[in-house]
Amino acid sequence: MTAASSQKLRVLFVDDESAIRDVMKIELPRMGHDVVLCEDGQAALKALERQTFDAAIVDLRMPGLSGWDVIDHIKKVSPETEVIISTGHGDLEAAIQAIRRGAYDFLPKPCKLFEISAVLKRIAEKRNLTNKTIALEARLKAVEGSPDLIGNTPSMLRVKSLIEKIAPTDSSVLIQGETGTGKELVARRIHDLSSRAAMPFVAINCGALPDNLVESELFGHRKGAFTGADTPRKGLIEVANGGTLFLDEFGELDKNMQVKLLRFLESGEIRRVGENEAFHADVRVVCATNRDLQDMVREGSFREDLYFRTNTFEIRLPPLRERREDIPDLARTLIARYLKRRDVPESVLAPETVAVLQQHSWAGNVRELANALEHAAIMSDDKVIRPEDLPASILRGGQGGAVVTESILLPKQALTLREIEMDVIYKVLDKHQGDKPKAAAELGIALKTLYNKLNSDQGRVAG
Repeated sequence: MTAASSQKLRVLFVDDESAIRDVMKIELPRMGHDVVLCEDGQAALKALERQTFDAAIVDLRMPGLSGWDVIDHIKKVSPETEVIISTGHGDLEAAIQAIRRGAYDFLPKPCKLFEISAVLKRIAEKRNLTNKTIALEARLKAVEGSPDLIGNTPSMLRVKSLIEKIAPTDSSVLIQGETGTGKELVARRIHDLSSRAAMPFVAINCGALPDNLVESELFGHRKGAFTGADTPRKGLIEVANGGTLFLDEFGELDKNMQVKLLRFLESGEIRRVGENEAFHADVRVVCATNRDLQDMVREGSFREDLYFRTNTFEIRLPPLRERREDIPDLARTLIARYLKRRDVPESVLAPETVAVLQQHSWAGNVRELANALEHAAIMSDDKVIRPEDLPASILRGGQGGAVVTESILLPKQALTLREIEMDVIYKVLDKHQGDKPKAAAELGIALKTLYNKLNSDQGRVAG
């Protein structure tokens, strides 16, 4: 992305003097802006019906509809458009009044080109700052997984290496992985390592929006474009201009939206719902899905051309159960985040707790781990998190996690509950070749509890 692309504006220029319009037809594009020229107020109103503008330079005194009428109409149908008044020196009081009515600035006629360029630059900077604010608010509402890419298993090292190679480019990226593996985190990392890092990162969950709102969310709409469109709205592609747009649950888009997204990816042009004129946006698109898009292509539910257009590079995130060695470091990072600290000591997790975490299957991946550790941090009575602090679903195995896998066969002779319990404990110890932390983890009890039970049993036998 070049600096010029983030400074580019759509400008409406309204003046009844043809000589001035002829100059602006050449000079505004030379400044890097798109321009629509209108000879009077009526033509300006028609232009506003077709599209929205970032800025409008309006002559205050024109025959027919005056500049006042144009200002009022702009503020009604497109309040985000910044209005610049062009007026003669004798109309200074009128210009001040126009600013009070919502105009951004005024320029005395004849307007100097460097003054026009300077005020448009300020408007572009204001627009970019607004877009960054919108993007930041959206980013704060959706935090997924760990704040860092934690992991040194071979699969995660491959992911990190690929990110570093593709981030500096503008190539499209498709991130694939199960729910909760941190796909948005990878997308953010790609953005942060790119030349677009200073511009917005905008994330949208395509699967969380009704089909009839996806187009408006992506491309924006003009006022009155559909029922409920009471005000004009920027689409998230426009908000991400100069930066990165992350489309999560990308495979949930219907065929109609797939066509419109493909058109944008190929042309770089977007059109707000209800508008006729398209405009350009410089956005890098990163997509993610937990679905098999190749299967969807074969089934006919996903466009093959869109699949190839978004899949220049593919990053596959491994599920947490395939990188169990990363769980201790990842767990400590998540605990530190919950406690709002930079880090925590290794001792914050009891060894038997680590064993439980590493044996669980984590169907929900990093997101499930984060929730379990938040629960444990709240339930812990001291500075060490023990197995009993974890959610019950983790202790009893949940989705195929740590459980006692050997069936308990009751003998014909009567046994006390204590004897049955100790029989199970010894069987689990045998299974783990005497490794007490692993046995305690599988039994779902603290290591200290296991020692107490064993000592008590030895005392009972000795007595």
